[in-house]
Amino acid sequence: MTDINNDINQTTSNLNIVEPDLKIEHSLYSQLSSEFKDKVRLVYTKPNRIKISVEPEHIIEVAFFLKNQLGLDHAESVGGTDYPDENVIEVIYHLNSYSREELAPIILALSTKTDRNSSYLPSLLPVFKSVEYHERETYEMLGVYFQGHPRNERFLLPEDWADIPPLKKEFRIKGR
Repeated sequence: MTDINNDINQTTSNLNIVEPDLKIEHSLYSQLSSEFKDKVRLVYTKPNRIKISVEPEHIIEVAFFLKNQLGLDHAESVGGTDYPDENVIEVIYHLNSYSREELAPIILALSTKTDRNSSYLPSLLPVFKSVEYHERETYEMLGVYFQGHPRNERFLLPEDWADIPPLKKEFRIKGR
């Protein structure tokens, strides 16, 4: 048994643990924080991933800066999560770049939160045309109304849907 332990200890001591290079991720946040100070908050950085959080009243100006100054010119997706214990819905825009090759592997998650009982957020449609259907889906599935979006209307659920949005935590399928 001691031979196995010695082999394991010897093998693990020879491993070179490589710390990930997060230069681009840290550079993006550094530029954001120098421009917006305490309006942006770093949630995490991981290899090829960075998540920042902003208040709803600042999301449009931050999104324009990300697109026009930093080159994150495409919104890949928009998603939302219901947090009933905190009484909020978090909406996350996943951004990356088609125009800057060095940013191609990076996904920046731009996050904001809204009250789950009165869910209104500014639409990022004026910034990223690709969010049109994603925001509509978030509206339909979580009940977040995007101010300035021309089509906060159904396109996935039946027209006669009369229940709460199906991705809210308290939603239950009838009969179960």
